[in-house]
Amino acid sequence: MFRGASALNLDTKGRIAIPKRYREPLHADFNSQLVITVDFQADCLLLYPLASWREVEAKLLRLSDTQPSERAMKRLLLGYAHECELDKNGRLLLPPPLRQYANLDKHAMLVGQLNKFELWDEAAWQQQIAASRETIQSDAFTESERLADFSL
Repeated sequence: MFRGASALNLDTKGRIAIPKRYREPLHADFNSQLVITVDFQADCLLLYPLASWREVEAKLLRLSDTQPSERAMKRLLLGYAHECELDKNGRLLLPPPLRQYANLDKHAMLVGQLNKFELWDEAAWQQQIAASRETIQSDAFTESERLADFSL
């Protein structure tokens, strides 16, 4: 399971170095194989271990090719999907179309989301955090029964 946020830098070739704490689990459990795609709800990338991505593909296979929103979702997720492998130094090369989609330039944030990672431009991540805090603090959200177990 992946959790936590890590600040990363993209090198001049468009590579990121995966933090060391994730490298061993990615290598041991997933043979260092990942699939990178876009998040159709946000300007960030999603990095899935290959086994987790196969579960996503199975769900996408069940979606309609004639229903416009389902077809659009498949088009984005599968059209941008890029298989890759960590190199011996724990780096991933991000293809230019994916970097462009997420507006990744130099500074990025890798955010664990249990079965996958999100990869954000650092400034966009800060904006997302502010928006998330506002959402959590809104009356409609705090009254949700689903959050009752998360009271601190």
